[in-house]
Amino acid sequence: MTSNVKQGENLVPHPEVPGRPCSVAAALQLVGERWALLAIREIFYGNQRFDQIVRNTGAPRDRLAARLRALEEAGVVERRAYSERPLRFEYHLTEAGRDLAPVMRALLAWGDRWAVDTPPVAFLHRGGPGSGHDAEHDLDLTSTCRTCGEEVGPGGLTIDVRAPGWDRAGPMEGS
Repeated sequence: MTSNVKQGENLVPHPEVPGRPCSVAAALQLVGERWALLAIREIFYGNQRFDQIVRNTGAPRDRLAARLRALEEAGVVERRAYSERPLRFEYHLTEAGRDLAPVMRALLAWGDRWAVDTPPVAFLHRGGPGSGHDAEHDLDLTSTCRTCGEEVGPGGLTIDVRAPGWDRAGPMEGS
């Protein structure tokens, strides 16, 4: 793994992954394991203590401890002491961890549609001051391009492969 500094915060390792150079593969190396994502979910929900995370994920304690250590090393979570005697820690998301919010919401939306009969959780949204609405409602996200402000649909995307020696089909001959 190589390291990279992201916006002056923690060192975020860039894992070496086989096959196509790909940010998805690199991200999955860091956070793509079931217990890691479920631990991140619990911390998003405000459950920051190890026992809460164990209870709410159903993860084996040793495996969860290993995942939390790896997430800490990757700069996704940080431990903060909440008790001196005995010394005990809570887990908090770093900037890198908080940036996983759209990923977690997308997994939740996909799971609601394709993996469960009845969604067990919903995110509620209330507009802020001046938004014109203050009643809570189910969050219904769309993707919007920050450059032009348009909603992004599948027909509006193309792939620009920027990894040297690769195109959409795979490695180019002679590379």
